[in-house]
Amino acid sequence: MEIINDSTEKLELIYPTLWTYKVIGLQKSKIQSAIKEIILEKEHSLKHSNKSKGGKYISMNLEMMVSSDDERNFIFESLKSHSHIKMVL
Repeated sequence: MEIINDSTEKLELIYPTLWTYKVIGLQKSKIQSAIKEIILEKEHSLKHSNKSKGGKYISMNLEMMVSSDDERNFIFESLKSHSHIKMVL
């Protein structure tokens, strides 16, 4: 078995930093609504990314400035647990 990356080092980011979340769901309007609930009025960019082969799922890129690991992880977990969002990368 070949090990591609055996690094145990933690990703070191310098904050604030521009971060992109790939958000996947069933409907664009529901994804937009979920994001608005989570990030409130925080400045962001939301762009259509892709549609699944069968057309059931869509993905969107949410790009925004985050000021800490805690904030970045909080947004990730909040998006991931929202009922209108199926997956976050």
